[in-house]
Amino acid sequence: MTGGPAGAPRVVLATRNQHKLAELRRILDDAAVAVALLGIDGFPEIPEVPETGATFAENALLKARTVAKVTGLPAVADDSGLCVDALGGMPGVFSARWAGRHGDDEANLVLVLGQLADVPPERRGAHFACAAALVLPDGRERVVEGRIDGRVIEEPRGTGGFGYDPIFVPDGDTRTTAEMTPDEKDAISHRGRAFRALAPLIAELVRP
Repeated sequence: MTGGPAGAPRVVLATRNQHKLAELRRILDDAAVAVALLGIDGFPEIPEVPETGATFAENALLKARTVAKVTGLPAVADDSGLCVDALGGMPGVFSARWAGRHGDDEANLVLVLGQLADVPPERRGAHFACAAALVLPDGRERVVEGRIDGRVIEEPRGTGGFGYDPIFVPDGDTRTTAEMTPDEKDAISHRGRAFRALAPLIAELVRP
């Protein structure tokens, strides 16, 4: 499933994560951006791109540039993470591999909770940050960012979302982002905000 009408220009999202694909598809559909969105599973020639950047924006650009170069198609990539005040802004760009192995959501979440075990509620402030990049084969590039502030709770709640969603409560709410519906989360999430900011740039720069 690619999404988008027949004959629509193709855009590759640099991920194998079906949650991210579904999220960007919903946002592009809501913004009436007519593109066919693909993941990288259909492009085995795309190499793994080490996330060696010092910032979310650098990592997003590294991934998008590689995908655009290999596929010859416009590419979107994002990098995001949880930044905890009491941990000096960490895990930050190391969020996906905080426990040592990339993508082990449960281990990452347990480690953060352990590191905050003695931190009182008033000092458990945190925010999710996301940078989303669009890179075209002709070299044009755009980067946008999204952020949501909140706090880390003491025990996981909810079964939706992924990553650190079960321990993050946004400011102004009592639920974790894992307790929200996909639409509710999209409306406020760091990635949703970044992807929504990127949608008009995709509409402007990616043409049939």
